[in-house]
This record gives sequence, C-alpha cells and structure tokens, in this order.
Amino acid sequence: MSTLSKDEPASVTGRTQDASEIVASNIYKSYGAGPFAKEVVKDCSFTIESNKLTVMIGPSGCGKSTLIQLIAGFETTDSGSVTMNGEPIVGPGKDRLVLFQESALFPWMTTYDNIMYGPRARGEDTKESGELAEFLLSKVGLEAFRDKYPQQLSGGMQRRAELARAMINKPEVMILDEPFRGLDNMSKELMWEYYAGLYEEDRNTNFFVTTDIDEAIFLADRLLIMTNLPTSTRSVIDIDIPRPRKIEDVVNSARANEIKKEVMTQLHEEAMKSFSGGSKAAADFLEAYSKREG
Repeated sequence: MSTLSKDEPASVTGRTQDASEIVASNIYKSYGAGPFAKEVVKDCSFTIESNKLTVMIGPSGCGKSTLIQLIAGFETTDSGSVTMNGEPIVGPGKDRLVLFQESALFPWMTTYDNIMYGPRARGEDTKESGELAEFLLSKVGLEAFRDKYPQQLSGGMQRRAELARAMINKPEVMILDEPFRGLDNMSKELMWEYYAGLYEEDRNTNFFVTTDIDEAIFLADRLLIMTNLPTSTRSVIDIDIPRPRKIEDVVNSARANEIKKEVMTQLHEEAMKSFSGGSKAAADFLEAYSKREG
C-alpha cells in the first residue's frame, strides 16, 4: 500500500504545478486572539492533484471545513500558502465551486431554473446555456422533473440537481463538503455510484471531504487522512481499486478491506486523542468504530 507520512506538494519538491492542481504548503490558521486563540490548522501540507478525485477524511471537528474555506478563498491563512495553477488563492473564483452539506437550491425556482441560475447571474442566458442545462438535466436523470420545485424532489434528486447546477458553471475544481451526509443509507450509496459515474466521464479535478470511511474508499483516487485538531496531513493513500466501481465489488474486495482497516486504525488513534480531551464527536466515532469492529 502506498502510504506516506506526509504529502509533498509541488512547492516542496520543486516540480511545476499542473493546471487545476491545488497545493497547500505549511498552512497555519487560528481563530481568536491572545489566551482565547484556537489553533485549527497547523503545519498542514497536501496536494489536490489535477484530474483526480482527492478525498479528505478526518475526525469530526478536526478542521476540514476550515480547509475548504481556505481552498475556496472564503478565508485566508495566517501563514503558509494555498495555490492553484501556481498562483496564490486570494479570494473566491469561478474556477473553484463548493457544494456544501446543506441544500442550496432556491425553493421558489424549478429544477431547470435552479440549474440556469449561474449563467443567468453572469448575464449568459443564451441558447447554448439553455441547451447545456437540458443536457445536464438528462445527464443527472431529472428530465421528468424539469419543472418541479425542490420540495417536490427527494433528497437524492436535490443532490443531483445541485451537481447539475455546479457542472453548468464548468469549474476547474469541484469542492464537495459532505454533500450526501443527510441522506439515508440506501440513497447515499446510490449517490456514491451516481457521482462516481459523473466523475469517471469527465475526470475533472474533484476535492471531496467526508467523515465516512466507506464513502471515502469507494470514491477516492487519493485519500488524505487528517489528524486531530489542530489538523495536519497524517498520511496519504493511493486507492488502487479499478474503476468503474460498484458497491458490491468494493464490499467484496480484499484490497478495499485492507485499506479500510488501515484507515480505521489511523482514525481511531486520532479520535482517541480527541476523546481524551472530552470531544463528543470523538466519542460518537469510537462508538461507531466499536460496532464495526465487533
């Protein structure tokens, strides 16, 4: 298994940074001042490689959402750098698009109008944009729900509509923050396969954040395992399971189970550190871990 104690970004190795590649180098981020300061990210380095699906997993509350804010440009580092295409990220940009946990569909808009929101906001309500919206409706299997409103869609359908709304903007990097977290297990696994299929068609750069080990292993080309708070990169695992992937194939894969065991061991060690500090999130993880192991 290819496991590294620390990712080595382009800025460290000296190689040229690839297009749509994001490199975080020695990031430090804290909130508050003086005795009330809280370190959230410390000495954190990693690479989101071009045209790969990189998944980040770590204990709940370890700082993953803060890293998303930094990559998206909504926040800035206290020290260290985040670059894309070799240039510092200094703010939000249309080259990076974030799909958050909470549904962001406008309840007063139909599925089609929600998908067309980006082009219309940019003054690009053209025939070409409309045709692309119709194509994406078909691609995500929502043609029959074109004129429905979000409250008329299931949770999985809403997630598919949001994927289409993101895709119409053609971002260089798609950033997803636990987008399937609120779905039931069956819907969640269907969305894993659906999203993986969309990724495999285009092979664009994707950065997916989760706390679900099975989700991480099923989706990832590369898996970043993060430490307890303040977070840094504990290890990097290349997921060498062939694509396309089906749930049953991964469940029955000896390789997948070998990777899962290693990931669980590392996350358990990090959760124990949180647990010793009284973290409820860590306690919840340890309870779930014990059930899986038992």
